[in-house]
Amino acid sequence: MGDLSLRENVLNELEFEPSINAAHIGVAVDNGVVTLSGHVGSYAEKLMAERVVQRVKGVRAIAQEIDVRWPSDQKTNDDEIAQRALKIIEWDTTVPDGKVQLKVQKGWVTLSGEVPWYFQRSAAETAVRKLTGVIGITNAITVKPAVQAGDIKHRIEDALKRSAELEANQIRVVVSGGRVTLEGKVKAWHERVLAERAAWAAPGVNMVEDHLAVA
Repeated sequence: MGDLSLRENVLNELEFEPSINAAHIGVAVDNGVVTLSGHVGSYAEKLMAERVVQRVKGVRAIAQEIDVRWPSDQKTNDDEIAQRALKIIEWDTTVPDGKVQLKVQKGWVTLSGEVPWYFQRSAAETAVRKLTGVIGITNAITVKPAVQAGDIKHRIEDALKRSAELEANQIRVVVSGGRVTLEGKVKAWHERVLAERAAWAAPGVNMVEDHLAVA
């Protein structure tokens, strides 16, 4: 597929997504690498735009350059964002009490702390993502490994084999402590995402390096 056709497909997919206002999003494509620019009304909308592009066939990589511009009447100071973020994390029953800390600087939220599972790390970020005034999130929460590296490797390999959309024999899993490296090749970008999710779902994983090639 040529870059012009891919760009048209990406634009159509963005227009089709009801949670995105694509009018202010620019799309450029160079050899399958999609660059997103422009601005959107929330951080959640920015992430959704990226997820939409990931599912378009032919996308090899994404450069995310979209800005978040909250309406002037919805601007929120950092103290208020911090208070709301702490409350919404406390309300989330999947996040262990007292395990997550945060700071806010000019609308950018940094999460820190330590949790036993990756889904808890992800839940804390998801909870904060839609808050008014948030323009970005740095998730520095660590996952403390609770199992042996061999167990992690086997669980991930089994999960890859169960996926109907992946050719597990084309993917190599290397584990060192809680760090997982994925090597090999997949047929499409969304398959990379599926492989990453399978790796993150294993207990004890605190980092995933995706070296999978789209071919």
